[in-house]
Amino acid sequence: MTELVLRNRQRTRPLNSPLLRRITRVLLTDLLSLERCDLAIHLVAAPEMARLNQRFLDHAGSTDVITFDYAGEPDSMAVRDGGGSVHFPKKLHGEIFICIDDAVKQARQFRTTWQSELVRYLIHGVLHAVGYGDLTPADRGVMKREENRLLRMLSRQFSLRHLANAGPRRLANRKS
Repeated sequence: MTELVLRNRQRTRPLNSPLLRRITRVLLTDLLSLERCDLAIHLVAAPEMARLNQRFLDHAGSTDVITFDYAGEPDSMAVRDGGGSVHFPKKLHGEIFICIDDAVKQARQFRTTWQSELVRYLIHGVLHAVGYGDLTPADRGVMKREENRLLRMLSRQFSLRHLANAGPRRLANRKS
C-alpha cells in the first residue's frame, strides 16, 4: 500500500503534479519494489528550504533536497548482498523537501533541465529514506551510481520535460 502526498508550495516553476506523482509511484513500487510507503513530498522555494536547512541541519542557506526518515528500523535499510546487488527495504516512511530554485540553478550549471534535476532530487531523497548515505566518498559514489541508474530508467519511461507542462492543475495539492 502506498500513501503519497505531494505538496507544491513553490511558485518558481509551474509543475505537472499528476506526472510527478506517477513518476514517484513507478520509482517506489516498480523500480524499488517497496511494498509499503508513507511518503510526503514538499516542493519549496529557496527561502523555505533555507529555513528548514538552518532549523533541522544547522546549515546556512538553501540546499537541493532534505529527507526525513521516520521508519528508522533495521529492516527499513537498503543492503547489498555478496554479489553487489542491492536489496531495498519493504517499507518507507518519511518526508522529502525539494527546492525548485536549486533545481533551476543547478540545471544551468550541469547543462540539463530543471525537470531532470527535480527527478534526480526525488531519487536522491528516496535513496536516503531507504538507507543510502553520502557522507563518505565511497558512499557518495555508490549512491550516485544508483541515482544515475534510476534516473536513466525513469527517463526512458517518462518524458521529464513534460513536468513543466502543468496546465490548469499545475499547483494542485492532492492526496492519493
